[in-house]
Amino acid sequence: MTESDPLLLPPQRAFTPEEITHWADRDRRGLDEALATADVLVSCPHAGAAIPGELAPYLDERLTRRLQFDFTDVSTAAVAARWAEIDPTVVIVINPHPRLVRDPNRPRPEDPAARLREALARVREAGPFQRVDLKGCDAIRPVTFSFTPILRVPEDEQGVERLVADFMAAGACGVDVYQQTRVDLLERMITLTHERAASGRRAILTTLSFHDTMNTTTSLDGAVDVARAPADELPRVVALSNRGDAEGELRDPADRVTMDAERLRRLAAAHRDGFAVADPADVALNRPYLGSEEILSAGRRFRDEAARAAESGARFDAVQAEFLREFLLGPAAVAQIRRPGTTWPDPDPAQVDDLAHRLRDTWAGYRAMVT
Repeated sequence: MTESDPLLLPPQRAFTPEEITHWADRDRRGLDEALATADVLVSCPHAGAAIPGELAPYLDERLTRRLQFDFTDVSTAAVAARWAEIDPTVVIVINPHPRLVRDPNRPRPEDPAARLREALARVREAGPFQRVDLKGCDAIRPVTFSFTPILRVPEDEQGVERLVADFMAAGACGVDVYQQTRVDLLERMITLTHERAASGRRAILTTLSFHDTMNTTTSLDGAVDVARAPADELPRVVALSNRGDAEGELRDPADRVTMDAERLRRLAAAHRDGFAVADPADVALNRPYLGSEEILSAGRRFRDEAARAAESGARFDAVQAEFLREFLLGPAAVAQIRRPGTTWPDPDPAQVDDLAHRLRDTWAGYRAMVT
């Protein structure tokens, strides 16, 4: 394998909840102790990059490591892991699988084979490398966001059924573990938040879905240099989303906000302070994304706690943070991937450490604003 080849996991590599959950001082503290000091559950649904080895036969021969990694939020992985090491107020769970296996920030399809067939039909109708709307059938995508093929999908029905079965079996070893771990941690933290409220302590639980997106997509030669439409561009640092409007307020009565609007605005202010932004617009609310399944599902779960929370005084929020990938990577790495190529730069330890400390300080600043 070369640095240009897709990065693969060993076939049937199974992950445990302990492997993918991160917290501070874990050589001295167990998870119970970590949860006792944490009030933010961070989840990284798209941080995994390595593809399960048993899926290698389905990969398109044109898939390079550059294209593979660009189709992930892998830049969040090192930052999140380092953040967990230095901040006892967060517990972080990182998906070990890429969204290629199955996207956990999309509703899980009841019939994956039917959804994949629909995606394939739309891709074939559009033609090779052509823009296609995969809304509603993108939990397993046969193409990247720049519509570069990822999978060589069998033409016959038995082959498609085998592909879906293999993807589901692979997912049980990683992305399914991630999703269940996130749910289990959230339930434990909900209980602890009510207990804190009952004892008169600060009792605000926030679940943060942590992402990154680049303002350019890939061209056929691997250069990540195709500008997104202006409406799809991220601000220069981060977009914070709660399904609301540009002020975090209710946008649609049928689409409830997942974080209190005033607290979201204060979180944005804390990001502006923590990342020393010059222009307030560098941190935006609900632009260009409103937030997806992880905050939607958390919001539904928190609404189930509304009556109990009214009694206990506990407060619950779910927010999505979509960082500009260029901001996370730094200029040297960005310059590398703007040029044609097939490789992906390794994380810069100094850049990762600086970002992790800024995230720690940002959330400390937020807590100081919201008591």
